[in-house]
Amino acid sequence: MWRSVFLRPAVVNGIHPLWKTRSLFTMQLKTKEFQSLFTEGLKGIAELFEKHRFELRIAGGAVRDLLNGKQPQDVDFATTATPEEMKNMFQVAGIRMINNKGEQHGTITARLHEQNFEVTTLRVDVVTDGRHAEVEFTTDWEKDAERRDLTINSMFLGLDGTLYDYFNGFEDLQNRKMRFVGSAAERIQEDYLRILRYFRFYGRIAEEPGDHEPETLEVIKENSKGLAAISGERIWMELKKTLIGNHAAHLVSLMYDLDVAQYIGLPVNGSLEELKRVWKNAQHRNPKPMTILSALFRGPDDVNKLDLRLKISREEKNLGLFLVKHRRDLRKADNEADSLKPFRDYIIDSREPDVQSRICELLKYQGEEQLLAEMEKWSIPRFPVSGHDLRKMGITSGKEIGAILQTLRDLWKKSGYQMDKDELLKDIKNL
Repeated sequence: MWRSVFLRPAVVNGIHPLWKTRSLFTMQLKTKEFQSLFTEGLKGIAELFEKHRFELRIAGGAVRDLLNGKQPQDVDFATTATPEEMKNMFQVAGIRMINNKGEQHGTITARLHEQNFEVTTLRVDVVTDGRHAEVEFTTDWEKDAERRDLTINSMFLGLDGTLYDYFNGFEDLQNRKMRFVGSAAERIQEDYLRILRYFRFYGRIAEEPGDHEPETLEVIKENSKGLAAISGERIWMELKKTLIGNHAAHLVSLMYDLDVAQYIGLPVNGSLEELKRVWKNAQHRNPKPMTILSALFRGPDDVNKLDLRLKISREEKNLGLFLVKHRRDLRKADNEADSLKPFRDYIIDSREPDVQSRICELLKYQGEEQLLAEMEKWSIPRFPVSGHDLRKMGITSGKEIGAILQTLRDLWKKSGYQMDKDELLKDIKNL
């Protein structure tokens, strides 16, 4: 028979531990980040649920962020009220409801005082197939916590500041440990995407690479094939967040070691050493996910295969193709006084949209920190001569106009884009 074990640790960062049992740990949170959540909108929603005697708690990632002393970007709520009960409450109170496509999964979104509140009924999974789950509603908070993926994501926070932690999530968060709720195999087999969520949150929470539990990695390897049935869009959403998080190079290497890479569109012979080099150079420069991932690609075919599997955006695909093509041939010129000149000339000559942004990503890839700083501040100059200017001088042949404009453009580039219209037109006589 299990007995409650009472702990009295010290108050840390506005967190007041209360008590702990084998199955539930609670404490009081009184930080400024938590207090700042209480807008007029949230107060109104909270009063409504209290009036109708339904419990309402903050759930998921917002709880984790608050415990880490961070201001959450999004706050989700969980409740004992069913979707139908919530709709009745909101309708009677005259509160607008929006985007209720998630109602079948228990989610109602209410809008009050120009603020959206996404509230989901507590649920238990009845049937899962590794991609989707059929759920039933419940009023049991522990049952809802049990169906979540990682311990650090399974906590709830009452609006009075009380933390409800059924699976040692707070302890794991303090120790920067990544663990699945209950059985790792069961959680993963409920939704194989949780393999990638493990990597993503490891990059967000863990302090050091390689601090994994061997048993967890073994379960991931045994279940990696399940990712083959997960949609590319869902995989890409998780992979992108991993690529711009901490330990990205280590985590991608781990994906190869655990046989995950082949099921999510990564090239079979990806260049891991290049990835490590690029990530080391770019990690603090706010790179785009594709900038890091492109280091794996050995050619454009790898980009195209990734697109077929993950359905990446056209912009992301074009960036990948650009980096693969130009990471070697477009580099700073060591014999030029202006090391940025090749990149500026490429921008001036290019008709590609947003080419300056792509050049910045290329400089991050190459580790050219100083050139990147200069490029980010550079305003693209406008070539001062047009075909109309040449026609005013009596030059009417379209072919001749094109050739002269190109020659003048080359002179303008050699001048460092300093020659003005008059200076350039004077040179026509010498052409």
